[in-house]
Amino acid sequence: MSRFKMVALDLDGTLLTEEKTISEENRSAILAAHDAGVTVMFSTGRGIQNCQAYAEELGLKSPLVTVNGSEVWKAPGELLERHTLDTELIRRMHALAVHYDTWFWAYCVKDIYNKEHWLPEAEIDAQQWLKFGYYIENEESLAAIRRELESWDKLEITNSHPFNIEVNPKGISKASGLRQVCAMLGIEMSQVIAMGDSLNDVAMIREAGLGVAMGNAQEEVKRLADAVTGTNEEHGVAQIIREYALK
Repeated sequence: MSRFKMVALDLDGTLLTEEKTISEENRSAILAAHDAGVTVMFSTGRGIQNCQAYAEELGLKSPLVTVNGSEVWKAPGELLERHTLDTELIRRMHALAVHYDTWFWAYCVKDIYNKEHWLPEAEIDAQQWLKFGYYIENEESLAAIRRELESWDKLEITNSHPFNIEVNPKGISKASGLRQVCAMLGIEMSQVIAMGDSLNDVAMIREAGLGVAMGNAQEEVKRLADAVTGTNEEHGVAQIIREYALK
């Protein structure tokens, strides 16, 4: 019997192919783990509105960690806890995005806003903000934005791609979300397998009993992981589930 009772999966670059689909190999392994009594759940930077369809596709009713931990769900549609960003920080992050002319986006509870679809100033305070993100391929600008954000000492700063920055409330991460799920289910983080490919996965990879980097992961993620599996195109999720969760 495996010592692992839960498998926490990032979506983009991990469970999903580059075409944003779930391969038959990954699907089969996930359903086998579920049938064996292992909780399989998503821990993603996506909001609930962008990941629930995948849970439905697999028939999963398990907990969800979304928006890098800003929302934790007991099950799809049943919120456990929500952590929001101060609106003044949103204004400052937006001003930074405008100054450096980056693509940017922000998750609210009920919507997603971006460079092409932003709110009037008067409406910013009316929203519950969950995450802010930047994307720019100019490495100097990206580094300057990160330095500025770090200097505020009020934010959790990661990425989901080498050319982006993702920002959550300080102390909030996929790991903090998984700790809440573990407490709810009565299991330990040592009984969790966590898989991902980017810096927003590092916290959960380091705290899980088995932290796994995808073959396509950023090099820093691979260095910090306990194991490296195949890429998201090589069904790396299925490889780990079969080797560790089903034995």
